[in-house]
Amino acid sequence: MTEEKFQSEIKILEVFFTHYCRDKHQFQYIKNYHLEYKKSAYTYELNLCKECHELISYSYARLKNCSHSVKPRCRECDDPCYEKEQWKRVAKVMRYNGIRVGTEKILNKLYGLLFQEKTL
Repeated sequence: MTEEKFQSEIKILEVFFTHYCRDKHQFQYIKNYHLEYKKSAYTYELNLCKECHELISYSYARLKNCSHSVKPRCRECDDPCYEKEQWKRVAKVMRYNGIRVGTEKILNKLYGLLFQEKTL
């Protein structure tokens, strides 16, 4: 996997876990993550609950050790590296955000159409 793809994947995890945890959990605390991949280093500061910190740390480790040169979507991978229970937990976070992002896109299109009609 390229360094750009790795950075993109960790950014997606960061955004998805941040939204999910903020909406679903309490008692969050800040933790710094320093990740190294090939020749690059990445530092993130995340405000999550303990459970989400543990799960995103697990996800970072799996991503870092992905053996594919061209990374497939995890749900389409022939050789999954996630343990089944962990995969279910991460899939829940991804599904929640997929629904949220889809709803935001629809609302933005509707808002654009309504705003456009009023200016004509």
